Amino acid sequence: VQLQACGGGLVQAGDSLRLSCAASGGNFGSAIMGWFRQVPGKEREFVAVIKWSTASTTYYADSVKGRFTVSRDLAKRMLYLQMNELKPEDTAVYYCAVDPTYNVDRRTWSRPGTYTYWGQGTLVTVSS
Repeated sequence: VQLQACGGGLVQAGDSLRLSCAASGGNFGSAIMGWFRQVPGKEREFVAVIKWSTASTTYYADSVKGRFTVSRDLAKRMLYLQMNELKPEDTAVYYCAVDPTYNVDRRTWSRPGTYTYWGQGTLVTVSS
């Protein structure tokens, strides 16, 4: 399984940005796909997750709820993160990740250790 994230960049507060993550290899039938972010010196932080087979199953961190939207395209095997109303505190390296083995306990979905495969990260910088 390989994940390739892209779409980061430098934007101003209030702007929008869409991150993409191309997934190749593996069978994602029962997977959950997540977005995390990390600032140097801090732990990796959960952002959003979507169930690959049922796009209506999503879950967001409180800090991004209402501003970010996670989605996926089954045919293209792409994961997306639409980020609106960006704030300086959203500045981080963003990672996509996949857990191929679906865990019904949603409390695990926000834990980095749940995910087996990770993309290389894409930097988002939001200036004030």
